[in-house]
Amino acid sequence: MRLLFLTDDHKRGTTPANRKDNFPATLAAKLREVADIAREREVDYILHGGDFYDVPAPAISVCADFLEIYQQFPAPVYIIAGNHDLFGNNEETLPRTMLGLAARVGIVRMIGRAPVYLTKGDLRLQLTGRGYHFEMDRRDPREDYVVQKRNCDYAIHMVHGMLLDRASFPGPFYTLVEQIWETEADFTLAGHNHLGFADAERDGRRFLNPGALARLSNHPLEMRRPVQVIYIDLGGSRPVFEKIRLQSAPPGEDVLDRSMQEEASFREERLAGYLAEIKAAGSYQRADVRLLVEEIARSEQLEPRIRSEALRRVGLAEEALARGEGES
Repeated sequence: MRLLFLTDDHKRGTTPANRKDNFPATLAAKLREVADIAREREVDYILHGGDFYDVPAPAISVCADFLEIYQQFPAPVYIIAGNHDLFGNNEETLPRTMLGLAARVGIVRMIGRAPVYLTKGDLRLQLTGRGYHFEMDRRDPREDYVVQKRNCDYAIHMVHGMLLDRASFPGPFYTLVEQIWETEADFTLAGHNHLGFADAERDGRRFLNPGALARLSNHPLEMRRPVQVIYIDLGGSRPVFEKIRLQSAPPGEDVLDRSMQEEASFREERLAGYLAEIKAAGSYQRADVRLLVEEIARSEQLEPRIRSEALRRVGLAEEALARGEGES
């Protein structure tokens, strides 16, 4: 059984201010190359780590252009929801988003905590996932990152969370690989952290993040990192994986504009570039509201249920705003 993992392509119809190229055209070329790799490697399944879109309800034209490429993928696509795929980071809004629609019409297949079993010959794979939600990287990480193997040869778990190989910035909202050593997943595949992290392994269990398919930030590390996908082969005596660098991805210095002064650098460091990517996507005001809620909840030591309710209402407001924009 062969699999291909990609994450965080952030499909959108406009070019961020800090890019010098045509972002939608560059992303389309990357996705076509992903399809070619899957075809050449005879991949059985394609896995996606979330942030399928850059906003929960992009324009129909954006959806149509990119979904046409996904329909050319030679294997079924299994996906978890990223924070950008949801209104207000609320997983309950998924059915009303464009990712939810893509799942409903069968272009992608949603994965959750309930295992999905994929078979090829006598090999049986357990596939689970945890999309983004209010409490990601804030509660006990075992609830989101740790799984048990049941009646299978291999287990793969996908998570859209801030998983790191080491503590590299201040702030509480991340999970370290060392906190989830007890998982029984043979591969834990992470999205959300666009920069990726160094491969980690313990007792044959691997923790991987290839980095985002899209470059939305002009962070210095984004200038240097490779744009890549992960190929996994479960057919031998032991599983093997390979990171494949996309040839269609231009060098960072050719597409990222460093002439613009980076704003909110302290927050960018704390959130490992996440806030910068949201602002580059043109949704800074909405992101700022959520950050304000987080800051108030933390400083006032509000109960989790109060913070969750506030974020839920932010999501409803964003959804209503998106409907209004679509009608105008």
